[in-house]
Amino acid sequence: MAVSRDDVLNVLKSITDPVSDQNLVAAGLTRALTLEGDEVRLVLEIDPASAGKMEFVRAEAEMKLKAMAGISKASVIMTAHSAEGQAPQQAAAAPAHRQAEPKGPEAIPGISKIIAIASGKGGVGKSTVSANLACALAAEGQRVGLLDADVYGPSQPRMLGVSGRPSSPDGKTILPMRNHGVTMMSIGLMTNDDQAVVWRGPMLMGALQQMMTQVQWGALDVLIVDLPPGTGDVQMTLCQKFQVDGAIVVSTPQDVALIDARKGIDMFRQMGTSILGMIENMSTHICSQCGHEEHVFGHGGVASEAEKLGVPLLAEIPLHLDIRLAADGGAPIVVSKPDSTQAEVFRSTASALVKEHLG
Repeated sequence: MAVSRDDVLNVLKSITDPVSDQNLVAAGLTRALTLEGDEVRLVLEIDPASAGKMEFVRAEAEMKLKAMAGISKASVIMTAHSAEGQAPQQAAAAPAHRQAEPKGPEAIPGISKIIAIASGKGGVGKSTVSANLACALAAEGQRVGLLDADVYGPSQPRMLGVSGRPSSPDGKTILPMRNHGVTMMSIGLMTNDDQAVVWRGPMLMGALQQMMTQVQWGALDVLIVDLPPGTGDVQMTLCQKFQVDGAIVVSTPQDVALIDARKGIDMFRQMGTSILGMIENMSTHICSQCGHEEHVFGHGGVASEAEKLGVPLLAEIPLHLDIRLAADGGAPIVVSKPDSTQAEVFRSTASALVKEHLG
């Protein structure tokens, strides 16, 4: 028996919008509902400020639609664009809401320090560095949180070996996941592995604020924030809204990566965020067969750049197969092979951070 539009709407009526406390249809959030054979597509039009909270709703809607008899594929995406006729009312309320917001960066209760891990260019190993530093800091006795803010390419669930969806007992507070001594939250935990996050800037900013303020982080000595590459909305929102104690910029030694790293450092300086240092990743490669050392991406470029910019060089991390295999396997090298030469680089960096910035 073919699924009808009314059948789909009845399923959506069984899901509650936590903002209005009405079902999704009654709350007027459902847009562009299309039903083609055994496939259903739907857009949820939401307030960008509630993006983090509404991701649970989106995931629930998609799951329930897929579970319908006669449906093989369901796609539910969120958008912050207002439908025609609704914009004036929302726009009228917006200025008063903005005026009520607190001025300047705010601290997160229970979190002593916030450190951002950034890169100007993608593909330089920033997330691998973030995961290993978080685990190494936990091994140093620090209470560590890791926020995967790389919304378009969230990889921390895989790297930390975490699966399943975070729960929200009251519909407001999100309970994070935990592994290897690290408390972790990521948008990747609320989407399927092959599902793109189709969000505009306001939704990104709303999701970041939700994950910072509505996740039950508990008492942390440090929250590591794994940022997306570049100098966009997420980076600016983090620095403008929250008290970031410092940023670490990751780069490979090659010139094209260093060009973007300079821009990343300049952005943090414009935001008034101090640079704790730079890390050169994929610094050198030693052949496992013959022991020959080769600088695949050049060598010393980050050290030279750090000296020019007047920031510390925190580490030179080798390009090694074990680091990649450990990350893909869900146990970073500092966890899977803590006594290895590769893990020692991360452990010594973490130890220095504790002594100089977290002690």
